Amino acid sequence: MYIPKPLEDRITIPHLKQLKQQAEKFACLTAYDYSFARLLEECGVEVVLVGDSLGMVIQGHETTIPVTLDDIKYHGRAVAAGLQNAMLMLDMPFGSLNSPQQALDHASELIKQTEAQVVKLEGWESQLPIVENLAHFGIATCAHLGLQPQMVHKMGGYRVQGKAEGAAAQMLATAVDLEGAGADILLLECVPAGLAAEITATLTIPVIGIGAGPHVDGQILVLQDVLNVTAGKKPRFSKNFMQDQSSIQDAIARYVSEVKSGKFPDESHSFA
Repeated sequence: MYIPKPLEDRITIPHLKQLKQQAEKFACLTAYDYSFARLLEECGVEVVLVGDSLGMVIQGHETTIPVTLDDIKYHGRAVAAGLQNAMLMLDMPFGSLNSPQQALDHASELIKQTEAQVVKLEGWESQLPIVENLAHFGIATCAHLGLQPQMVHKMGGYRVQGKAEGAAAQMLATAVDLEGAGADILLLECVPAGLAAEITATLTIPVIGIGAGPHVDGQILVLQDVLNVTAGKKPRFSKNFMQDQSSIQDAIARYVSEVKSGKFPDESHSFA
């Protein structure tokens, strides 16, 4: 059994880049409150995301779209209170990225009110001027490629992205452009494992995966999926880490252990 190891040092962008250079995996999870934030850090989770997934697993909406900037601020402050060393990342909700200036104003407000280190965006090439502007003003960003939950209506559902040859080449090119624009981290969601591996090897910034196979630098899941309390159908890329465990702490510790050892994800949690 993996023994939880609390974080001893503050997790920063340079720290994650060093882990990538050393081929050491890192673990990320979502959290939405103080108590779970503390527990995740005690179990060695390096990056904690206040995701707009809270719209579905906390508020009960069918999508992430109804989540507001005030929702992210409220939950961001609660999570920040429980963290000392883990990196705090916040989602920029739907409608908060309609222009580079609007994104700058909203990201600045989130960081000032929560003391988060990184904001996470969604979008495709539309992220480029926003990332560049935020980087110019010293705001760290996590870009997001692959499945875009905020675009579920336009995409027509939650589907794997980048399977076609042209789409794969375009995603790789966009990833390179995002790094050039100043993105500090890239998140890949529901992307074929081979494409995710190619993108990870091409970029110098850390790449986090969710449904993107085992060859990325870090893994992230929604906490409720890890604990098997998500209502309805569970995503294929998730895993019930509560199975055969006696406590929530043991389940989170198991997740961290399997990410760091490379045991999770395996082929059953990945896409070809």
